[in-house]
Amino acid sequence: MSRTAKNSKAVEFDAELEKALKSLKKADKQLARVIKNVGPCTLKPNDIQSPFLALAESIIYQQLSGKAAATIFGRVEALYADSGGMTANSVLKTPVEILRGAGCSNAKAVALIDLAEKTVSGVVPTESQLHKMPDQEIIDRLVSIRGVGKWTVEMLLIFRLGRMDVMPATDYGIRKGFGLTYGLPDLPTPKKILEHSEIWKPYRTLASWYLWRCLELPESAW
Repeated sequence: MSRTAKNSKAVEFDAELEKALKSLKKADKQLARVIKNVGPCTLKPNDIQSPFLALAESIIYQQLSGKAAATIFGRVEALYADSGGMTANSVLKTPVEILRGAGCSNAKAVALIDLAEKTVSGVVPTESQLHKMPDQEIIDRLVSIRGVGKWTVEMLLIFRLGRMDVMPATDYGIRKGFGLTYGLPDLPTPKKILEHSEIWKPYRTLASWYLWRCLELPESAW
């Protein structure tokens, strides 16, 4: 996708924000209070780089602190610094032992190679294809990759593709934020959140963002 097309996508996302917030506040009084207390939405989808690199980064970052994951990802990228950069084809030629030597666990090294294989074979869509595909089709395609679950794809949809109607109901932060917003004594189930989120459609991404951010509010806000 060209830079112009990417900029156009960002402009579309920003233009939709005001409409989305009005819809959410009208549909849900409790969420409206959270929106008021948190303030303006600062969610800005990042360029997707390439689907391969975005997913490779997601795999490496799983279950690690940001600093540790960034260090390992940098080491893996450095393996290909003299050969035109990290690509699916270059990773396919890399033995698992080399990836492990860069800091990847065996499971993550195997997952990276599986990602590379599925990228080369066409299972992983190209960037231009992703922007034309519906959310569920993207999820169905990408969860076939070893080490990539639905949550990982949902993060891609929200933070890279700028999709407006994503609800990662299994996310712990979402569950905790939902419980705070609605004064629940116990952590809500993903099913309960999904059922309630029907009233937020087609702007569940924005509702998700506010549920995450409400965890940063002081106790006095509640």
